[in-house]
Amino acid sequence: MQKNASTVLGLAQIHNKSLREHVLDTLRAAIVNGELKPGQTLIEADLAAELGVSRAPLREAINILSSDGLVEIMPYRGTTVKKLTRKDIEELFAIRSMMEVFAIRHIILSESPAEVINAMREVCVAMQTAADDGDLSAINLLDRHFHDTLVASSGNDLLLMLWGTVSMRVRQVMSLRNRKKGDLHSIARNHHTIVDLIAGRDVEAAVQEITQHIGISGDVIAEAWEAQNAITMEKAP
Repeated sequence: MQKNASTVLGLAQIHNKSLREHVLDTLRAAIVNGELKPGQTLIEADLAAELGVSRAPLREAINILSSDGLVEIMPYRGTTVKKLTRKDIEELFAIRSMMEVFAIRHIILSESPAEVINAMREVCVAMQTAADDGDLSAINLLDRHFHDTLVASSGNDLLLMLWGTVSMRVRQVMSLRNRKKGDLHSIARNHHTIVDLIAGRDVEAAVQEITQHIGISGDVIAEAWEAQNAITMEKAP
């Protein structure tokens, strides 16, 4: 039986700050972190009671989440967290690849990429330590930080703004996916390779590496997503 949103948030009531912004941040985090799952119904009365707010700021937040593509508002049928298909995931990772390729080209062709390279190497070192410790959670956080740093270092404000939406959706997919540890050292080495190619200013090799890195990840996730959804449908009554 599907849980209502109010049974999974486990949040303290909201005080201070802008109510709309606080409610928005709370719901967005719950969706992105996988606490509120695709297809789950958002019941306004329950959410308003749990968060300690009126329905007005809640509805404003839900409208913004709808514009972000995170929820679907269906007249007379209510609001649900937007479902994700294999096509959604394939498109998401294709756009992600284009954005990171743009960032890499800009970094390599800039006059002084040394500061960016040093920052990314620090992330790689931390990732290697996490791999030695077998810490998948830390690897995931560092992986996200690595790619956030890469895009932020492009110096392109519009790209960074768009990346906020794309990376948020990637986080949602990764949170919902049942992930196995796999070879954590291989994950760490792959990121070292990307930095080495940037440092060597080999544009085409770096672009090829990041494209393959994201492409393989996207393909694996899309296939796993399709298989997981098929199993869910078989179990449904």
